[in-house]
Amino acid sequence: MRPVPWSYVHSWNCIACGDCCKEYLVVLRFQEWLNIVKNYGIEMTMPSLNKFYLKKSGDGHCVFQLKAGNISICTLQQANIKPKACKLWPFKVHVEPAYGRPYEAAFYYGGRKFFVYVDPSCKGIVWGQPSSHFINAIVPEFIEIALGVREKQHHSTSKIPFLTFSPFKRGFR
Repeated sequence: MRPVPWSYVHSWNCIACGDCCKEYLVVLRFQEWLNIVKNYGIEMTMPSLNKFYLKKSGDGHCVFQLKAGNISICTLQQANIKPKACKLWPFKVHVEPAYGRPYEAAFYYGGRKFFVYVDPSCKGIVWGQPSSHFINAIVPEFIEIALGVREKQHHSTSKIPFLTFSPFKRGFR
């Protein structure tokens, strides 16, 4: 599906469905790959010709996704090494219009113009006139993450309490 400008979204909240952890391959930046290999081992990643990805389990989910009923928890978030691509999901922040509709995608933040889009396949999107919370808290946080000026997520992640889980120790810590 083609990304849609942020201005069509009333609000967004991660509902921890885990669909993004199954449907998409996560490209890792080199430092992210090194952190994962150092903490969990090289077998938790997948190489390609010129990229590294998070490994998928037999059912197609990310190996770092912990399923608890209908809830999915990212164990990399608890370890503070969640990849930037995962932190940004389902938002796409660009300095030039990447998917058309530049007037609807334009978002002014910190004196700069950004073009912000969302992947419409995300179940946490509520369509409609953007709410003030969405404009003043959620979209700016995604821009800060994209720029690398924010590491810690507050509005841009689920509100489900996280438990520490180690895929190698087979259980919670």
